[in-house]
Amino acid sequence: MKSYHTQRLVSLIFRYILLALLAIIWIVPIVWIIFASFAENHVGFVSTFFPKVWTLSNYVGLFQNKSGSFPYLNWLINTFAVAIISAAIATFITIIMAYTLSRLRFSFRKPFLQIALVLGMFPGFMSMIALYYILKGLNMLNLGGLVLVYVGGAGLAFYIAKGFFDTIPHSIDEAAMIDGANKWQIFTHITLPLSRPIIVYTALMAFMGPWLDFIFSGIILGNDQAHPENFTIAYGLYMMVTGQKGAATTYFTQFIAGCVTIAVPITILFIIMQKFYVNGITAGADKG
Repeated sequence: MKSYHTQRLVSLIFRYILLALLAIIWIVPIVWIIFASFAENHVGFVSTFFPKVWTLSNYVGLFQNKSGSFPYLNWLINTFAVAIISAAIATFITIIMAYTLSRLRFSFRKPFLQIALVLGMFPGFMSMIALYYILKGLNMLNLGGLVLVYVGGAGLAFYIAKGFFDTIPHSIDEAAMIDGANKWQIFTHITLPLSRPIIVYTALMAFMGPWLDFIFSGIILGNDQAHPENFTIAYGLYMMVTGQKGAATTYFTQFIAGCVTIAVPITILFIIMQKFYVNGITAGADKG
């Protein structure tokens, strides 16, 4: 018995040591990026872990935008607007579709689930050339077209939400119908209040996509180089360090500061919504 407890203790210690090492390996690059964003630097890459001279000029330079070439504040506003609008519409579409497929029975339902599953296996960027020419034909190579791209595939992201709705007992719906409620009243007054975790999870995922996206924003907005104020954050930061010769050296620390600023809203959202996020993804994966 004593040997068993000793082995268990040694195993537990080893696991904690391994987890601590993995945590250090994971967090050191993040800490370096944060420190580098406060470094005074004019030679490009920051090679030291701790800055020799600490400064806030990198963040001040981002938002002051004296030259007008890299209007970071405009990028921030554009990205926030696109992410909020896309997340709101995509969440509505996903939740409505997931509830319909979970609660209603109609012809072609099962074949549709299978087709949607197959289509969902193909990465979205495979369609970016076709989407570019479609939006170009509609004269929508702008932020509005970008919203359409993000919202367009929202319906195929219903599987986790459907799994969550499947865990809600049908007896609740039946009891409400006996009391005279119709399906819309059941959905709005009963199902939605019980579905807060999956709604938060869906909204977070729908917000993160536009907020961090580089591929589609570059394809759709990249031709309008004469108006950099219309870019989103990810593509704008890319152009900051690649748009002209020597920019990677001149704006490296500002680029790092921009990357840190991008991460702040996502980090805050996850800290605030962590409980709902975990409940949503675990409950949604329970049944399919």
